[in-house]
Amino acid sequence: MATDIANILGVEQSGGLGSTIKKKEELGQEEFMRLLVAQLNNQDPTKPMDNFEFLSQIAQFSTVSGIQDMQSSLSGLGESMVSTRAIQASSLVGRDVISASNQTAFAPGDEIAGVVAMPTGASAVQIQVSDSSGQLVKVLDIGNVGAGIHKFSWDGLLDDGASISQGSYQVTASGMIDGVVEALPAFASARVASVSIGAGGAEISLNLDGGDSVSYADVLQYL
Repeated sequence: MATDIANILGVEQSGGLGSTIKKKEELGQEEFMRLLVAQLNNQDPTKPMDNFEFLSQIAQFSTVSGIQDMQSSLSGLGESMVSTRAIQASSLVGRDVISASNQTAFAPGDEIAGVVAMPTGASAVQIQVSDSSGQLVKVLDIGNVGAGIHKFSWDGLLDDGASISQGSYQVTASGMIDGVVEALPAFASARVASVSIGAGGAEISLNLDGGDSVSYADVLQYL
């Protein structure tokens, strides 16, 4: 009786012709043709394979082969994209970025900068700057601000002209919306110190001055 090639493609055989057959994913076109010829030569003369079945098995092999080729191409494309992203992320080392982080590092002569994201207009908007222990060191009064992304910066000088010390700081923001004081999303500008790439390149993280680490995908703006 005719042997179903679709079954042969999926399993290992033992003995005779089957002992030389590879698994489905390893079967090449030449091996497939040898199997097909062997099937035709050994079919039951009283029940020959009809044309539809013959063409169906060829189409089935072509589909499997096509899927494998597509998977191979997609795998290669994915590896190329990971490599490109890793190179792009590495190019940010030493540059300032605004990301989904409110932490930054300060040194005398530099400034603390960032953006506040306003979902709607607000009044009495303030930017609070705190040191690594959570101690509030400066409040920047922004005033009335409309909806959108707004930049802010501070030179690190206190009211008496002294500079805050070198170290890590974080920024927060608040404003009055409809008569209620609400917290607002604030993001600090920080320098990229290094890049970490996870296993397989699936996760790329930026390690920022100030001690925070963010995903490369969370970078909002390059400065």
